[in-house]
Parts: sequence; structure tokens; C-alpha cells
Amino acid sequence: MTDPSPQPVSRLERRKQRTRAALIKAAKSFIAAGKLNVPVLEITQAADVGMGSFYNHFESKEQLFDAAVAEVLDAHGALLDSLTSSLEDPAETFACSFRLTGRLFRRRPTESQIMLANGIALLSSDLGLAPRALRDIEAGVRAGRFTVEDPELALSVAGGALLGLGNLLRNQPDRDDGAAADAVTEDVLRLFGLPADEAREICRRPLPDLESFELQDSA
Repeated sequence: MTDPSPQPVSRLERRKQRTRAALIKAAKSFIAAGKLNVPVLEITQAADVGMGSFYNHFESKEQLFDAAVAEVLDAHGALLDSLTSSLEDPAETFACSFRLTGRLFRRRPTESQIMLANGIALLSSDLGLAPRALRDIEAGVRAGRFTVEDPELALSVAGGALLGLGNLLRNQPDRDDGAAADAVTEDVLRLFGLPADEAREICRRPLPDLESFELQDSA
């Protein structure tokens, strides 16, 4: 009979995991800073690993950067899933995710810079916020909550609004991020067909406790 218990991770495997994590962390910092043309040597120096170790994990700098972006999107999506899992109304689920993401622009600056730098591409990504937002828009249409004829077009409009919000919050550090996120969310809900008073009420509901679910800081 096969033993179903997980096998302990070897010392070598832990070392490989640490090396990969260090490379991805370094890649995130370069992407956030807009330094996409940085040589591999500089990345390995920032990660404090050898060149040989780099090529044990990645075939190219581009592959590393793709992995770094994917990790950010996966982590962001997992956080939203955790925070909205108890909500039944797709309109509230969409609004909650949008409002939380607006607040995370300040809380997670490195990840947010990566999202803003890759914004257009992320609208068609199968990771992160885009597929979840599309899911919620389509669910809202089926439930009669949204009057949207083209969910993918609606996603593009909402994504553009979110990226614009992130850029505004980055350029205006004194602006209230929560108030701005709620205002933009309210406008998007109205655009999707919700009555103004209901959109306003949804955007004034308490949000899940972000502190309890916040991502581990990998920046």
C-alpha cells in the first residue's frame, strides 16, 4: 500500500527553491523599476546567486520575467478569491475585488508597479484579476444584475478604469485611495447597468479584513 503522507523536502530541493525565489524577487524589483533591459549578470548579482544557478532554473531573462509576472498575478488572484469567497451576489463580488485592488495599489507597491507596467497585456491574461473579473461580469449578466451585451468589452472598459486609477494613485500620493477606488467602482457598476443608488450602497459596504489575508511580502 502506498504511503499517502508527503515526503520531506530535501536540503538540495530547499536550496533550489530559495534560489528560484531570490531570482524571481530580483526580477520583480527590476520590472517594477522599468529596467527590462538589465543583463542577466545584474539580476544574479541582485539575487546573490551565480550565473550557473540562473540557467539551472530559467532559459532566458524573458522566461524569468514571465515567471515573476505570473507569480504576482497568481498571488493577487488567490488573495481576491480568499476575500470574496463568501459573497453570493456577482455584482458585489465584482465590486469587492475592484475596491480591494484599488486599495492594494498603495499596500503592494512593487506588485502594483508590475501590474501597471504590464497593464494592457494583463487584460487578456488567463491569470490574476482579468479572468476573475470576466467570470463575475458574466455571472452578473446571467443573474440579471448587469445589463452588458459584450462581457469582454465590459472587461476592457473596467480594466482601463482600474489601470487609470492605479496610475492616478501613483502620481498623487496624497489622494485617498479608498475613496478613489470606491468612486471608480461605483461608476463602473452604473456603467454595467446597476441603479445609481444601489451602486452607491454596494460601494459603501464593509470590505473584508485586508490585514488578515494580506499576501506574504515578497517584494
